[in-house]
Amino acid sequence: MSIAVASPAILEAHEPLASRIARVACAVSLEQLPAAVVEKTCVCLMDLIGCAFESKDLPWSRQARAMIDALPDGATVIGAASRTGYGDAAFVNAVMGHGLVREDMHAGSISHLGIVVLPTLFALAQMRRVRGADFIAAVAVGYEVGGRIGRALMDAEVARIHRPTGVTGPVAAAAAGARLLGLDVEAATSAIAIAANTILGFNQWAHTGGSEMFFHAGFAARNALGAVRLAQAGAFASPSALDGEAGMFASLRKRSAAAKVELFRGTPELLSVYHKPVPACNFAQTPSQAALEVVRNSKVTPERIAAIRIRVPRAGALYPGCNYPGPFAHVLQGKMSIQFNVAAALMTGRVAESNFELLKDPVLHRLIGMTTLEIDEAMTAAYPGQQGGEVEVTETTGAVHRARLADVVNASADEVRERFRGALSSALGSARAAQIEQAIGGIERSEDVGAFIALLGER
Repeated sequence: MSIAVASPAILEAHEPLASRIARVACAVSLEQLPAAVVEKTCVCLMDLIGCAFESKDLPWSRQARAMIDALPDGATVIGAASRTGYGDAAFVNAVMGHGLVREDMHAGSISHLGIVVLPTLFALAQMRRVRGADFIAAVAVGYEVGGRIGRALMDAEVARIHRPTGVTGPVAAAAAGARLLGLDVEAATSAIAIAANTILGFNQWAHTGGSEMFFHAGFAARNALGAVRLAQAGAFASPSALDGEAGMFASLRKRSAAAKVELFRGTPELLSVYHKPVPACNFAQTPSQAALEVVRNSKVTPERIAAIRIRVPRAGALYPGCNYPGPFAHVLQGKMSIQFNVAAALMTGRVAESNFELLKDPVLHRLIGMTTLEIDEAMTAAYPGQQGGEVEVTETTGAVHRARLADVVNASADEVRERFRGALSSALGSARAAQIEQAIGGIERSEDVGAFIALLGER
């Protein structure tokens, strides 16, 4: 698809990137988007909300809620009885949406865009009455901006230090928020530029299992919300904050890559997002699925395993925390480690939250000790269009079992829906869960998205 926003005479070649993004973002309407965008938005909403309910009692979710104040009015915190300030609600909802490490994934940008874009829009939709058609258009803008910027900026080297979601998220959510509130091009440009000044997140957490990973999403959502509100109040920020000589792209030594960012050329980035089948790092998904296939096909048991060989794309082997054999002091170390997830899958025949109770298990550590992880050149060439993985298990008898997947097997829309129903029915009861699901299904026709978001709080 291609969205026309202005005549060629208006769009000058040297126009700063933030301005170019703003022009497109402000012009997007639901009518211009493929019908599949509506359905995908609904699935992304169910995925985020379901994850937030499932993770709301985990330590990082409790810690995020502990730092906010209950208010008689304001924005809804998912699963909470009281409301809070808009920025705080965006922060907490983003942290909880990220809490399981099972959030939606955009492989091309190595980013989890929904955990920043959606909480930002939730808060803004409760600040001012907005229609569902505008909400969906804003969601599409957010994923598009984050996806395109991430494709231009992110590679294995950048991601070894900088958290991709912390870089793409604030700008993506600010562009989405500007579209939701109907800001003009100048104000939207400033919102995007201000957000660029808040990009954050280092990947050192992955070496230690630190919880800052979860808070990256919260900071990004709160900062995006602040950027939009500042621009709405008249704040001016440099239109060249993204691609200028001292701008965001230059800070990552990728200034020339800014010229690659073109929005809505071809399939919208929202439709490239996949939903994780298991609660672990993106790069652990495919090898874990390959390990399960080995178990299903061979019935191999841990005591019969003599060696394990894992093959992944270069991006997976280099991402912090993914090529880590232990020791495991924190759950997040297990969720990030490809070796841990493969060994646990071979040992238990599943990839589930319960696997991360095995951090100290001697059998699991014996399996990890006989594991090697290799970079596969064919998978590297296919990435990010495909994210392959292979597991080869050698038995003590010499028998070899191998499973190779060309791409990750995504959680289907039906699977996301079932997870959502289970989480909400458990927390709120089946009647309320059905009411929320119905509201999501009809969001395109809604005259007040904030009323739907209010349903997510406990009563």
